Amino acid sequence: MLSYDVIAWGKPLERIERATAEPMGTEVLVRLKYCGVCHSDAHIRDGYFDLGGGKRLHMAERGITLPTTLGHEPFGTVIAAGPDAGDVSLGEDRLIYPWTGCGDCARCRQGLDNYCMAPRMIGIQRSGGYADHLLVPHPRYLIDAGGIDSAWAATLSCSGLSTYAAVAKLKPIPPDEWVAVMGAGGLGLSAIAMLRALGHERIVSVDIDPRKLAAAEKSGAAAAFDGRDADAAKKLREFTGGFLYGAVDFVGMKGTAELALGALRKGGRLILVGLYGGEIPLSIGSTILRALTVQGSHVGSVGELKEVVALARQGKLQPIPIETRPLAEVSRTLDELKAGKIIGRVVAEM
Repeated sequence: MLSYDVIAWGKPLERIERATAEPMGTEVLVRLKYCGVCHSDAHIRDGYFDLGGGKRLHMAERGITLPTTLGHEPFGTVIAAGPDAGDVSLGEDRLIYPWTGCGDCARCRQGLDNYCMAPRMIGIQRSGGYADHLLVPHPRYLIDAGGIDSAWAATLSCSGLSTYAAVAKLKPIPPDEWVAVMGAGGLGLSAIAMLRALGHERIVSVDIDPRKLAAAEKSGAAAAFDGRDADAAKKLREFTGGFLYGAVDFVGMKGTAELALGALRKGGRLILVGLYGGEIPLSIGSTILRALTVQGSHVGSVGELKEVVALARQGKLQPIPIETRPLAEVSRTLDELKAGKIIGRVVAEM
């Protein structure tokens, strides 16, 4: 099998050829067709996440050892299964849920692998989708996405699922209230599409790139604001006729989180998703007196991914701009994601 692996932190991925693994036990072997390229892989390739205050979460602390194959938005054809996999639809295309846990703890038994304390996620602790074949630990992680464009379907396991789980933490959203989406990259555009799929229209997009703000309005945002404006929070409040009901931060840096917090109304909610990094000062008294909620949101469950696929099948969830590129260009794609050059999502094609 062929893969593009991280051999050294911070360096371009290298092409590796090795024998294709045989599925054992409940494992399923998938011949991949597509894998979405996610911005978080640029951070993982660097070898750490910025926790703020000079602290870093190194990938070795997440259970990642080198060499490793990244890629957590895989889609392909099921070609083989282990003896304990049960009834598997060989020869059929499947979207793969990548946020797999240990399989044995209470959270995993509830279908909440993403809350497992000993995760074994595909493209993180397990070999991922920047390859032509992939071992999936159990057929329960195979999702039928028939009827949806395959390249777009691949992105649903991260950008679609992450935005759905984040937006769900704001529900129920009163229809006359405003929600801000911080960042208009692939996740931000997906969040706009997700909010609209769930019936909400009062959406404000905040970014610093005019091209991305234009894409956000094209995707359904009612308004777009330049986050570099010194009076951005004030302008947000003026535009919305008061304060924001909620904000979802897909950048996850000090500036975007502080801007969102400054624009929230009493009882407002800030959902943090992006992993750019850093930290913010949070006044305990102000948080209490304003009755604010600040909550992290990390991917989603198998059940939530099935709900995302259903929204796409029903035509309620609209695709964001997607560009397909050969797998060999995955390092260049990660470089461009890190530099903020990509509108929408890039999907690697095998």
